[in-house]
Amino acid sequence: MNFELSDENRLIRETIRDIAQNVIAPNAKHVDETGEFPYENFKALADAGFMGLVYPEEYGGAGADTVAYVIATEAISAACGSTGLTYAAHISLACAPLYYYGTEAQKQSYLTRLTSGESFAGFGLTEPQTGSDAAGLRTRAVRDGEDWIINGQKMWITSGGIGDWVIVAAVSDPDKGSKGITNLIVERGDAGYVIGKNEPKMGLKGSVTSSLFFEEVRVPDSRRVGDVGQGFIQFMKTLDGGRISIGAMALGLGQAALDHSIAYAKERVAFGQEIANFQAIQNKLADMAMELEAARLMLYQAAALKDAGKPFGKQAAMAKLFASEAAERATFQAIQIHGGMGYSREYPVERLYRDNRLTEIGEGTSEIMRLVIARQVLRES
Repeated sequence: MNFELSDENRLIRETIRDIAQNVIAPNAKHVDETGEFPYENFKALADAGFMGLVYPEEYGGAGADTVAYVIATEAISAACGSTGLTYAAHISLACAPLYYYGTEAQKQSYLTRLTSGESFAGFGLTEPQTGSDAAGLRTRAVRDGEDWIINGQKMWITSGGIGDWVIVAAVSDPDKGSKGITNLIVERGDAGYVIGKNEPKMGLKGSVTSSLFFEEVRVPDSRRVGDVGQGFIQFMKTLDGGRISIGAMALGLGQAALDHSIAYAKERVAFGQEIANFQAIQNKLADMAMELEAARLMLYQAAALKDAGKPFGKQAAMAKLFASEAAERATFQAIQIHGGMGYSREYPVERLYRDNRLTEIGEGTSEIMRLVIARQVLRES
């Protein structure tokens, strides 16, 4: 296996690190304290061609591979978790269903606005009563001539409150179970579509997370994404790719925790010397570095399999699970290394800890990831 990055990906890494350091990171504390959506961060990303990073140039993208996407998401998330989550959801949840399942007209109308950074969009899957039970949707879509009429509610929809549209997973045939779900595009301004409040969250406060309501929303069949009844398959495959992105987000948060811890350990003096000289601190740093590097390699492997057109669902679940839990340990230990200052909002490690909690929940909880992995392992044995 070749562990060397391509020349293109090395250039992408240098470019995104520059943007992250000079544009995104300086604003991260303000974003966390105010909850303001960081539009300026995404303008910088759009200007540099990152908003459509992995999609073909014919649709306004940069044509890069999934490894580049992992690199970009890690760097962005290390600078600002809110920006990292929004970026990850933009590439994986907003763009992917349109690119893989949309019509050519939908790609030209919707996807190109996403890749240019002109628009944001949401992916409406989670509901109040479903959560991890993705097949138990209650939102309904009933065919009425050349239209669909949608009724229901979604929640925890990233970028839903700022999106120009949302792709809604709805039950179109209740008798067919998971084979009776269809995905439809609902645009901001459609009659009966109401965007609810933005959720007050523990972390990632600059990423907009909203409830969405649909009451007799009528949309034309031209806004159907893919075939009738194929919505479940579409969003399960979309989530496989999304797990790589959430893993990369966790990796970025964990790496930031390690970087801040190293810097603090070198400057903090106790008992007459830098605390970096203490073996207890060194052990923590060693474990953090080791686990994060392992997570990075797992994510690169999952990304490489995806790019090669090979099955990658198990590897994506493993990478997401391991990276999110490694980052949980890294952000926890970062606070320990900082001592009392780690509990203060004057230092960024408490924000990193709060922001990372979502990575063990979103795109499938750690418990669900273990089920996914176990089923794959048992199937292969």
